[in-house]
Amino acid sequence: MFKFIMDPISDMIIRISNAQAVRKHSVVVPYSAIKDEIVRVLKEAGFVDDVIKRGRRNRRVLDIIIAYDKDGNARMHGFRRISKQSQRAYARSRDLRDSRKGVGGMFIVSTSRGVMSSPAARMAHVGGEVLCEVW
Repeated sequence: MFKFIMDPISDMIIRISNAQAVRKHSVVVPYSAIKDEIVRVLKEAGFVDDVIKRGRRNRRVLDIIIAYDKDGNARMHGFRRISKQSQRAYARSRDLRDSRKGVGGMFIVSTSRGVMSSPAARMAHVGGEVLCEVW
């Protein structure tokens, strides 16, 4: 059913971006714990309406319901992978700033306390690997 994917987080980002481009209501991505945590952060920030886990064992998937405003525009305007397999990117808590000021962007950071948004990581005084940027 699914092919081997070299970078599953980038694959999820591309699937969400492509679904938004054609105004799909939802998108299905293969399940992994890190993707589930990233989507949870996106849901807390209001970029995603809901996420549903379906299936069992190796056939498990995440059904991501994309958030749109009342005019039909996606709430998520852009999504970019920062830390890649070829070059990891780390930041201290004081170096985590808001992304794209005025647009309401944020970074998603994998910390020792779990995956969280950059404002939450700054408040908790923890740094970590900067996974991606959302605006």
